[in-house]
Amino acid sequence: MTEIVYKEIHEFEKEDLKDLFLSVEWSSGHFPDKLQIAMRNFETVISAWDGDKLVGMICAMDDGIMTAYVHYLLVRPEYQDRGIGKHLVNKVKDIYRDYLRIVVVGYDEEVGFYENCGFEKADDASPLFITDLWT
Repeated sequence: MTEIVYKEIHEFEKEDLKDLFLSVEWSSGHFPDKLQIAMRNFETVISAWDGDKLVGMICAMDDGIMTAYVHYLLVRPEYQDRGIGKHLVNKVKDIYRDYLRIVVVGYDEEVGFYENCGFEKADDASPLFITDLWT
C-alpha cells in the first residue's frame, strides 16, 4: 500500500474529478467542467492522492470569520475505511479552528462518521435542498 499524499490545490483535471465523483455515484460527476470551476472557487480544497490517482477530497466555503461549510467530502469506495476521510476532516478542523462553527450536511448513513469526527447532530434543524433549479 502506497502512502496517501494530501495537497491543498484548486486545479484539477476534469477526468480526475469525474472519476472521483462518479466512484461514489454523485451526479455532479456528470458535470466535470462545472466541478473544475467549483474547485477554483472554494476557499478550502484538500485532496488525497495515491500516486497520480485522486482518491479523496474535502471542500469548504466560509464567511471569513465565524462559520465554515463543508460542501464536499468524498473518498473512493476502495479507499474508504483507511482513515482518509477523517484525516481530511481533521485538516479542515485545523484550518477553521478559530471559527465558531463548522457545518456539514450528512446523509443518514454518514451521521455516525461525522459524529466520530466530532460533529453533533442538531435536534431542532433539518437540511433543506433545491436541486432542480432548471425545472
